[in-house]
Amino acid sequence: MQLNKTKVSKDASIRLSQLKGRTGLTPNILCRMGFCISLNESGLPNVAEYDEEGQEFNRYTLTGEWDSLFIALLKERCMLDGILDADEVRNQFRGHLNRGIFLLFNRVNDL
Repeated sequence: MQLNKTKVSKDASIRLSQLKGRTGLTPNILCRMGFCISLNESGLPNVAEYDEEGQEFNRYTLTGEWDSLFIALLKERCMLDGILDADEVRNQFRGHLNRGIFLLFNRVNDL
């Protein structure tokens, strides 16, 4: 899967900033947590809900040394959802990332 950079929505960037203030965790760690929460949620994220006007991340910054694990989890989820097109898998990565940030924001007040 060719995905080098991705942008989160403007609202997701704001939520990441607020979460960082609440928890002291860096945005990439928060994104990892949110991504996993989103993968566990039922239903597909609506990619059309999320603009691409927010913070940009390099793939390695987001996934770190666990890149293979995160991509395998995404591909497994996409297979379960019947998504096989590579472009749609990339969209799902962005969708799960954005949805996960909002889910995490709603669950975390502080550490």
